[in-house]
Amino acid sequence: MKFRLTAIVLLSICLSKAFADEGMWLLGNLNKNKQTEQVMKQLGLQMPVKKLYNPKKPCLADAVVSFGGFCSGVVVSEDGLVFTNHHCGFSSIQQHSSVEHDYLKDGFVARSLEEELPNPELYVRFLLRTENVTKRVLSAAKHAKTESERRVAVDSVMNVIGMEISEKDSTLTGIVDAYYAGNEFWLSVYRDYNDVRLVFAPPSSVGKFGWDTDNWMWPRHTGDFSVFRIYANSKNGPADYSPENVPYHPEYVAPISLDGYKEGSFCMTLGYPGSTERYLSSYGIEEMMNGINQAMIDVRGVKQAVWKREMDRRPDIRIKYASKYDESSNYWKNSIGTNKAIKHLKVLEKKRAAEAALREWIQSHPEEREKLLRLFSSLELNYSNRRETNRALAYFGEAFINGPELVQLALEILNFDFEAEEKQVVSRMKKLLEKYDNLDTAIDKEVFAAMLKEYQGKVDKKYLPAMYQKIDTLYNGNIQTYVDSLYATSQITSPKGLKRFLERDTTYNLIEDPAVALSLDLIVKYYEMNQSISEASEQIEQGERLFNAAMRRMYADRNFYPDANSTMRLSFGTVDGYSPFDGATYDYYTTVKGIFEKVKEHAGDIDFAVQPELLNLLSSGDFGRYANEQGDMSVCFISNNDITGGNSGSAMFNSKGELLGLAFDGNWEAMSSDIVFEPDLQRCIGVDVRYMLFIMEKYGKAGNLVQELKIAR
Repeated sequence: MKFRLTAIVLLSICLSKAFADEGMWLLGNLNKNKQTEQVMKQLGLQMPVKKLYNPKKPCLADAVVSFGGFCSGVVVSEDGLVFTNHHCGFSSIQQHSSVEHDYLKDGFVARSLEEELPNPELYVRFLLRTENVTKRVLSAAKHAKTESERRVAVDSVMNVIGMEISEKDSTLTGIVDAYYAGNEFWLSVYRDYNDVRLVFAPPSSVGKFGWDTDNWMWPRHTGDFSVFRIYANSKNGPADYSPENVPYHPEYVAPISLDGYKEGSFCMTLGYPGSTERYLSSYGIEEMMNGINQAMIDVRGVKQAVWKREMDRRPDIRIKYASKYDESSNYWKNSIGTNKAIKHLKVLEKKRAAEAALREWIQSHPEEREKLLRLFSSLELNYSNRRETNRALAYFGEAFINGPELVQLALEILNFDFEAEEKQVVSRMKKLLEKYDNLDTAIDKEVFAAMLKEYQGKVDKKYLPAMYQKIDTLYNGNIQTYVDSLYATSQITSPKGLKRFLERDTTYNLIEDPAVALSLDLIVKYYEMNQSISEASEQIEQGERLFNAAMRRMYADRNFYPDANSTMRLSFGTVDGYSPFDGATYDYYTTVKGIFEKVKEHAGDIDFAVQPELLNLLSSGDFGRYANEQGDMSVCFISNNDITGGNSGSAMFNSKGELLGLAFDGNWEAMSSDIVFEPDLQRCIGVDVRYMLFIMEKYGKAGNLVQELKIAR
């Protein structure tokens, strides 16, 4: 039994700790998962588990939304107010901002319903129910002879099941997602609301205090929140934006606690975590480190340096580029921290030891040995076969597909579907035209030239697309001259040229436009590279699925939560400090005192600048009912709840299901958390709801919004 005990330790699945801290649990299984329910109650949960999720009656989960498909949020009033993070609402705030009305810098408050600002591309999604459809999906694939045939069969039946939902009720969306590397499948039924309006945003000195310097760090003093409102038609149903729409009346409103928390207090998080790879093999983790993570680190670092320089120079560029810089830099720093943590915490070594234990288990069970004899040799061989090309694809994607905005525009134009529904065509046209509002061609030219140099320096010449040969033969190897010519001759560098395409100007030959022709070459090269490793990729997909299933069979006596995949999950634990390294201990909350310390420490740094009137308000010490037990103002707190990207804006509840705050970040020491859970280090950083309400009422003078809330005391 030695190999099994070793694996349990290495995988951090000691039951007393794993259930307390680790796990992003499926709500559909919650009522059946008695072991998890028991641990939640032992930690302090006071409400019945059936009131967390119940598809037949109003429940706590009904107050939680997917915000825009990229974040989470929570409904906090009978008139559809939604709390989410400032960085989740950042793009919407930026779109409404200008040099004259700088809502990013100064914040925004709607004094009435009429002043609330619409966001046509934004939506919120409510989960109505989930259903295990594994048998139906896998039955469609039982005759598949290859991994490719299996994928086609599985994808087809997943789409059919989803469409059946909307065919019965056009206001519903059905989505089938794969779990456990494709070993299980669940249907989620949603209702979307497309009229979501901006109501309140704190100034960036609150919502983004510390910017990149403090991102992923603890101690933290960022008031990362914003407020939106959901609108519906007269029957409280989904509707596109219309002045005639009215505030939405939700099934359930999350109550708010002003009692705060203590160390050891029960805390649970409900939201939509994006993706984790907890069950990925060591071969996959190593590929991730050297491929997509390193590509993000290298390429985005170059691109962001250009953006940041110009953002610091010009207020108009700061507003134009704020949202895309924020999104890019967030994952850039995440990749840096992840690779560092993988090495520091010896994640690869732990994974390999666990795999060695699994090998021994397979060898000791004849029925497993027969099925999985070549599992590890196949994984090792196929990851090796695609290593170089996969790495090049990662740099290709970052340098070109996700690099110059001219290329992104050209690719969107090539994918434009004039035959789609009129509503979709109009929406995409508008979206394309709006991209020019946030584009500076001089900056984009510099980025393009930098991307060409960076990609060429990082990959073998066999992975260079055709434009490099053109640069050598027609431009004597001068990248800048090529880029200048490209932007000077392409019609789609301006809205005028784009309109020629959208209006189907017969004198404009789209394929001959140099930017479009270049993008076609990029598509061809990208396709060729992907095709060259397609066989290895199929074998890896199958191998990882078999690996996942084998691990679950090996530990058949424990509950396995599935990896995150943007579906609603519950995580729980306790409010808890931690020790990041020898001799250091971090407390479980921060106060406004830290804001003053950081302002002083970073004097002259715009990322830590705070308006004098806000500093005066905070220094007064008059926090009223929002003060903590010591009479001070808590700003942020941490718990050992298990979260990842997509959880931003997730509700953090106490044992009674009352809102304590919003999750908005993880911590630097545990940046490998998407791959392995480190219970002693991993922390979820949340903004305290009392600080949020204080900023709304006392600084934003939005007491009318606070009055809408359901405050527990």
